[in-house]
Amino acid sequence: MSYLQLSGIEKQFGETRVIKGVDLEINKGEFVVFVGPSGCGKSTLLRLIAGLEQITNGSLHLDGRDITDQPSSKRDLAMVFQSYALYPHMTVFENMSFALKLAKVAASEIKEKVMQAAKILNLENYLDRTPKELSGGQRQRVAIGRAIVRAPKVFLFDEPLSNLDAALRGQTRIEIAKLHRDLGATTIYVTHDQVEAMTLADRVVVLRDGLIEQIGTPLELYDRPANQFVAQFIGTPRMNVVPVAQLPGLAQRCQLEAAADGFVGLRPESVLLQESNQGLWQGKVDLIEALGAETLIYVTTQDGCSLVARQNDRTHLTVGSNVGVSINPHEAHLFDAKGKVTKSSQASVKIAQ
Repeated sequence: MSYLQLSGIEKQFGETRVIKGVDLEINKGEFVVFVGPSGCGKSTLLRLIAGLEQITNGSLHLDGRDITDQPSSKRDLAMVFQSYALYPHMTVFENMSFALKLAKVAASEIKEKVMQAAKILNLENYLDRTPKELSGGQRQRVAIGRAIVRAPKVFLFDEPLSNLDAALRGQTRIEIAKLHRDLGATTIYVTHDQVEAMTLADRVVVLRDGLIEQIGTPLELYDRPANQFVAQFIGTPRMNVVPVAQLPGLAQRCQLEAAADGFVGLRPESVLLQESNQGLWQGKVDLIEALGAETLIYVTTQDGCSLVARQNDRTHLTVGSNVGVSINPHEAHLFDAKGKVTKSSQASVKIAQ
């Protein structure tokens, strides 16, 4: 039996159904990330698990115990918020120990647990400071430390890195990954940033409009998306998805049998640029993003098809250059008019086997 089980979870605010029936099983020690666009219901679903919102329909079980109607304080979960939610008048030590004091834990045990968490999070030199004396990354580590000292069965993170700058996001993301590995704790993490999802998760749950679109490992979602939405949501830059009509001769040149009203999906690394008058189609360079380790080149073909190509080396091309465009047909995905996958990348299926 799964460690945390969500069965038919629904949430309704008035007449509006926000979560429309979610079934999910999470194993002990697993790192699961909820990801999706703003308004998809990922934070609401996390709050339902935490007990901060009441479940309208469905059931929630943790370690074999029904916690559907249990108050949040009785669920043995710890939540880390986007806004840190620290007490401004308390020191770091007092913030981290507050929940244990409320639970009337012995002072010696409190000190031991706080010092252990502070060591894990490199906060030992900051225990006497108040939140205003800390950086954003340090405040977030204090919020995580407050959760650690409780030794909960499940850690819940609600977009914890959103308030940090790019450098701190990367650093703190690494710290969270190490923390999960060292503690072996079951973790549910909510983010709108698919890079965080890809780098942190054992499994990713992609949500849209209150429903689960797909569940899988990061590379499963990248290589074998269930539909056009997942295909374009996972991956940076996102997958090129273009109407079949904008790539004339697809069946003859690439042996891809696509529906006339369907779409072709190509990861940027599957778009190949060649010298002008070579390739399958002709195009013109619209934009070049030289990122150092890679180069992104935006091209529009003569048939009006806009594509982005990723190269791992520098380019001699400039904006306005004429280029030939080819694709790797083995790495193409085909979608029907409604966005459902009709063919996944052959290359990725071969690797998976």
